[in-house]
Amino acid sequence: MTNELKLTVPEDCGNAPRKLVLRDFNTALVTKDYTFILDTIADDITWTIVGDETVSGQEAFIRKLDELHQDQAQELVINYIITHGYTASANGKVIGHEQSYDFCHVYRFAGASKTAKMKEITSYLIRSDLYSI
Repeated sequence: MTNELKLTVPEDCGNAPRKLVLRDFNTALVTKDYTFILDTIADDITWTIVGDETVSGQEAFIRKLDELHQDQAQELVINYIITHGYTASANGKVIGHEQSYDFCHVYRFAGASKTAKMKEITSYLIRSDLYSI
């Protein structure tokens, strides 16, 4: 049985078309919507997970995503989405059944248009279920 993902995003998320793309991409990451992900990333995507590894190519990207998201996400909280030209960033928190983590993803696109594919992603992931506030 799958649960509905609770999504919390900034109110201004619809002010720029690329912000909507990033909202939907981050949602696709935690729900494993491979169709959306593969339509959004370049064939030669480079994904660096700081402190872990760098993977290249769509197939390696999907394998790494499966490795990272073994726990079904219950909630995705996006605090900020910032876009400018070829670059963008999003940060927030993913809350799962068994683990949670805070994230910041920095993106570089192949172009400035909202349909340009992602060429590079650098991710900072911190397991937040390991500490209490």
